[in-house]
Amino acid sequence: MSQGPWVVAVTGASGGIYALRLIDCLLAADQEVALSISRSGAAVLRHETGLDVSLDAFDAHRLWTRPDGRPWWTALHGPFAEGRSVPAEGRGALRYYDHRDFMAPIASGSHRTRGMVICPCSGGTLSGVAHGSCDNLIERAAEVHLKEGRTLVLVPRETPVSRGYLQNLVRAARGGAVVLPAMPAFYQGHASVHDLVDFIIARILDQFSIEHALSRRWGASP
Repeated sequence: MSQGPWVVAVTGASGGIYALRLIDCLLAADQEVALSISRSGAAVLRHETGLDVSLDAFDAHRLWTRPDGRPWWTALHGPFAEGRSVPAEGRGALRYYDHRDFMAPIASGSHRTRGMVICPCSGGTLSGVAHGSCDNLIERAAEVHLKEGRTLVLVPRETPVSRGYLQNLVRAARGGAVVLPAMPAFYQGHASVHDLVDFIIARILDQFSIEHALSRRWGASP
């Protein structure tokens, strides 16, 4: 019996590439994904990757293919474009929920989920989660995960940060969220942007106890 989906929310911080790679990896691992994207999240995806994702008439194909017909990764420079592939058809399952839809299953604690990640997490969404405002489905789903004691991972990407932003990070962490900033490490060496992105995705998957081979673990043989 399915234990439910992983909830993935995309909001308006820079770093939409992290969200796309995370969804790619979850589906490739035969996981279920419940996806919600804020309006600013869609705008950032469009600006950073060229993907035109419609929130009103969502088409999952547009998560992978630009309006010019090219896969999103071919628009990126350098070695990152090598080896990328759309998850094979039939592997995993992706279901989309509009960020305005409070009747969506993930708005209720009675709906089983395995965990949630907001990737990237904007400052506004962080504030909403920290203060329990529940102004949209993403914030409500985050509150559900906190109240139900399920894993909630926040992936902020901002620098520098204000005192209020820092206080919100602390408030969210004290409330039970895992704060996992998009801060790639360089200690294991990297050949491309691909490696830096995968470093963060590997840390997210570790929080979900999902096996992967995205990065070499410290102390492991080369």
